Amino acid sequence: MQLARLNGITLHYRDEGPKAGPALVFVNSLGTDFRIWDAVASHFAPAHRIVRYDKRGHGLSDAPPAPYSITDHAADLEALLDHLEIGSAVLVGLSVGGLIVTAFAGKSPNRVKGLVLCDTAHKIGTVEMWDSRIAMIREGGIASTSDMVMERWFSPVFHRDRKDELAICRNMLERMPVEGYIGTCMALRDADNTKIVKQLKMPVLLLVGSNDGSTPPDLVRSTHELIAGSRFVVIEGPGHIPCMEAPQETNALIEAFLQENNFS
Repeated sequence: MQLARLNGITLHYRDEGPKAGPALVFVNSLGTDFRIWDAVASHFAPAHRIVRYDKRGHGLSDAPPAPYSITDHAADLEALLDHLEIGSAVLVGLSVGGLIVTAFAGKSPNRVKGLVLCDTAHKIGTVEMWDSRIAMIREGGIASTSDMVMERWFSPVFHRDRKDELAICRNMLERMPVEGYIGTCMALRDADNTKIVKQLKMPVLLLVGSNDGSTPPDLVRSTHELIAGSRFVVIEGPGHIPCMEAPQETNALIEAFLQENNFS
């Protein structure tokens, strides 16, 4: 188990692959931990240094009292890169992870070789939507939202054919620290990266599952349209977490992006 005390909290992370290889850093979505990247990490680890971590309030990392901000999460990412002595990397962020890596890229563009933004946007949801979600969890716990979240995370085919994996993902969500989940809901509620994405100069790839119910393809496309020179791809089939539901397709797109930009 790898951990570091950073910014007053303990972060759980995994650093694998050759240290001399190009670094890929993965940031997970709301309500998940770094295991959602297992199939992607194993694909790239032979040639790349792979860093994954449980962001604050998630997985085995500390869950300080809410609220959190995207700035807090981006500062944790910066502190982890410093701790691991990684000067620059390709950052891959899913959902709120995309907001985190984008915020970091806006602050420290020289440390970001490229961005892969999965199922995310410059702004996700409304204040009213997030406040409603927070109130629901305060009253009924995370389990009160599970059915809704699972419908958004995964396609109907996944629900029908991969019931055991679905159950495990539900467990992962429901066993999240409530304070960590609510704190990150607040970060999402308050985040607007519109100005940042318009100024990005590094290579950017945006991916989204065609059945994503959290950040639908049109929303992700709207962010692509704000980033000059970015590439946008819809992966047919999966929902909000294509790195779990369609890892082969996700890996192929990331690998092509790395090769096109001489990152591999």
